[in-house]
Amino acid sequence: MSRHYQYDVLVIGSGAAGLTLALNLPPSLRVAVLSKGELANGSTYWAQGGVAAVLDNTDTIESHVADTLVAGGGLCKEEAVRFTVEHSREAIQWLIEQGVPFTRDDAEREEDGFEYHLTREGGHSHRRIIHAADATGAAIFNTLLARAHDRENIDLLHQRVAVDLITERKLGLSGKRCLGAYVLNRNTDEVDTFHAKFTVLATGGAAKVYLYTSNPDGACGDGIAMAWRAGCRVGNLEFNQFHPTCLYHPKAKSFLITEALRGEGAVLKLPNGERFMPRFDPRAELAPRDIVARAIDHEMKRLGIDCVFLDISDKPSEFIKAHFPTVYERCLEFGIDITCEPIPVVPAAHYTCGGVLVDQAGRTDIPGLYAIGETSFTGLHGANRMASNSLLECFVYARSAAQDMLRELPGVVSPNVLPTWDATQVTDSDEDVIIAHNWDELRRFMWDYVGIVRTTKRLMRAQHRVRLLLGEIDEFYSNYKVSRDLIELRNLATVAELMIGSAMQRKESRGLHFTLDYPEQLPEATDTILVPPTYDD
Repeated sequence: MSRHYQYDVLVIGSGAAGLTLALNLPPSLRVAVLSKGELANGSTYWAQGGVAAVLDNTDTIESHVADTLVAGGGLCKEEAVRFTVEHSREAIQWLIEQGVPFTRDDAEREEDGFEYHLTREGGHSHRRIIHAADATGAAIFNTLLARAHDRENIDLLHQRVAVDLITERKLGLSGKRCLGAYVLNRNTDEVDTFHAKFTVLATGGAAKVYLYTSNPDGACGDGIAMAWRAGCRVGNLEFNQFHPTCLYHPKAKSFLITEALRGEGAVLKLPNGERFMPRFDPRAELAPRDIVARAIDHEMKRLGIDCVFLDISDKPSEFIKAHFPTVYERCLEFGIDITCEPIPVVPAAHYTCGGVLVDQAGRTDIPGLYAIGETSFTGLHGANRMASNSLLECFVYARSAAQDMLRELPGVVSPNVLPTWDATQVTDSDEDVIIAHNWDELRRFMWDYVGIVRTTKRLMRAQHRVRLLLGEIDEFYSNYKVSRDLIELRNLATVAELMIGSAMQRKESRGLHFTLDYPEQLPEATDTILVPPTYDD
């Protein structure tokens, strides 16, 4: 039997953003944090580089803001950038207070009052990346998860897959407020009903829409798709960041080689040992990710090669092992000793720069519904996310959303009893091969037609295919019991259509969106905002 739950706050997603929000709410509020799989399956756990923040005495807020605006290709909202950067130090201090074991610096730097090591990454003019060796995400996630386990008011529920949001409009009531969500419990195979005064989408991005990605399997754009179906606008979904350097090895699934290697002097080389990045940008390996990814893609296609090589072997062996233990050990598992040989790498889909439109408190178009982290479109990233700004965005906006909820709480009336999920008209599927085939087809044509370099013809082909797929998926969804695979496929196809539609609207090349038909950048930078049929201003 399906169950009904009632909470003050329902957080869909258990990564950095979701856990931060939950921990910034008072113990008097009952909070549910949902994870699609096991709690550590999200992108946060696998983040290697670190968190960008103004922490050094030689750095300034203005410098961090300026670097972000440059990387964003003219599309960043300066007020969002400034808001994020101005709150960066307090966000880091909060993480330190939670017990995150950031890497400490040597005794020399302790004289200026800051005891943590800072590294530098592409696009940054200063060393401002605080990190925990090269496994920052795991250090942050494990710390926040431990703090959440200590809180009696927070229920951490795994194997829960959100199906759709429940809104007053969907129930035929007056008003637009979000009242909670229907959630598949994979332990019971039933769809449960979650009531909440506030619902938070912290589901991450949609990089799994591509065949090759650095993201874990759950990055299916669930929050973006659910928000769109509920009536929320989305923005700038044509800007999908491809990380330039993922390990190229047949047995290495989605292993990202942190950008911090290039920050510490690693160089990109062709198979013959020739360095090529200086031909594409004066910043060479420290150019923003979109430039580096396109350069690699260009060289691979020009030469017909399967990969390029990232070489840090000129650094002392002990330095490499101390600063990049995770990369060193993981590569060694595949017979690659990075202290004396280069790493084979290829670009892979990494980060969704667009998302659900929100304000500085994380509020969406629907009252009671918030979106934070990679699910959201705050205006921070513009046309290209600068390295390590994304984790910072998670903490700053999660803390801001929690504060907004406390301000709004006195005026929120508890939702009425909500209807149970109706599964009386569906049957168990004996055609799951259709889901697997559609999943594979979607990710392949998105990679081929909506990848690093695009054309109008490719986009039109992708749009035609995705619309056919959506028809097949909707028919399947209407007739069979939901499963995680079906829910994720439905969401991926929805977000793919939004990405394609956004890309077709942009008649220029800017940041992460590069099209051969419009190679120049327009003089005026504008956002791509898509409005759902159910949107009500």
